Amino acid sequence: MAKLNPFLRFNDSKCREAMNFYKECLGGTLDFMTVKGSPMAKDMPAEKQDLIMHSTLTKGDWVLIGSDMMRDKAVVGDNVGVSLDCESEQEIRDIFSKLEKGGEVFMAPEEQFWGAIFGMVTDKYGVEWMLNFQKETLKTK
Repeated sequence: MAKLNPFLRFNDSKCREAMNFYKECLGGTLDFMTVKGSPMAKDMPAEKQDLIMHSTLTKGDWVLIGSDMMRDKAVVGDNVGVSLDCESEQEIRDIFSKLEKGGEVFMAPEEQFWGAIFGMVTDKYGVEWMLNFQKETLKTK
């Protein structure tokens, strides 16, 4: 089965900083591939050698991907967000408290009518996060 993995583009060489921040917030294993040491290195100027071509933050069965290397400058907007399903109330609160530092809270984690604790925050890198902990199954009448 195909698997969907969020891919985040960063401006101003912020990929390494942002992905380390997400590792602090979410845990997992973080890997980076820079221009230096790659087949592209010989064709790139010295100031681009430390740019992140590809990074992955892996935890369990999900992967968050990031890069500094895109054709155009990324436009920070509100058309895409990252949704994360948490495994406990403690986990959603812990992750949210880390993501909100330097960011903007849209909705603090709170009980919702669909039987979940849900919160939304835009982090300091302009990425919108939707965190959900499903406490019970929504019953329809």
